[in-house]
Amino acid sequence: MRAEIHEGNGLQYITVVPDGYTPDSSYPLVVMLHGFGANMQDLAGLAPTINADGYVYACPNAPIQLGPGQSGFGWMTPRGGGPPEETANSEQLLSDFFDAVFKQFNVEPGRAVLLGFSQGGGMTYRCGLGRADHFAGLAALSATLPDQDELAARLPEGRGQSIFIGHGRFDQMVSDDSAQSAKTFLESNGYIPEFHIYDMAHEISGEELADLVPWMAKVLPPKD
Repeated sequence: MRAEIHEGNGLQYITVVPDGYTPDSSYPLVVMLHGFGANMQDLAGLAPTINADGYVYACPNAPIQLGPGQSGFGWMTPRGGGPPEETANSEQLLSDFFDAVFKQFNVEPGRAVLLGFSQGGGMTYRCGLGRADHFAGLAALSATLPDQDELAARLPEGRGQSIFIGHGRFDQMVSDDSAQSAKTFLESNGYIPEFHIYDMAHEISGEELADLVPWMAKVLPPKD
């Protein structure tokens, strides 16, 4: 596989493509959003485990660079500590990024999956549920569900989008109650999420990947 960093118009990002990829190739796309304090390279390392030959991958850096004594990036200030426009700005930057990367890889709407970990999982709910025409599936790993009233207003009429929820029973950063709340919210709005609780902390375990990878292959079949 080959990785390349792109500056982008709004968000810096890394792409990972199969060895045989050429610009005129047609591959399904996996977009992965990192958690608070991480960076674009964090989830890019999952690409070989998910599928080294069947997808192209794009992983953006969140726009907020953390301050002195901290490393990495965030999509918003935790626990609502940022200004109101902060989250809206991150959403707009992601929207522009989606448009750019779909165009870059010549991906047709519906031939993509959006995956996020922790704060990136919250952004997956926030930015993915209203884009069922673009993303065949969403995967929210160790994530907190954003404001339910705000999300409900964004839901499309059709509720057939595939959703994978994975969470750790021993997660000390995001309680598994958050995963249960997400499941309840989605089911009450007509979705049928695939729901998993694992004996892990705030992480992505091998057991979780053993469930996630076949789910992804079913929702978004890899290129032959």
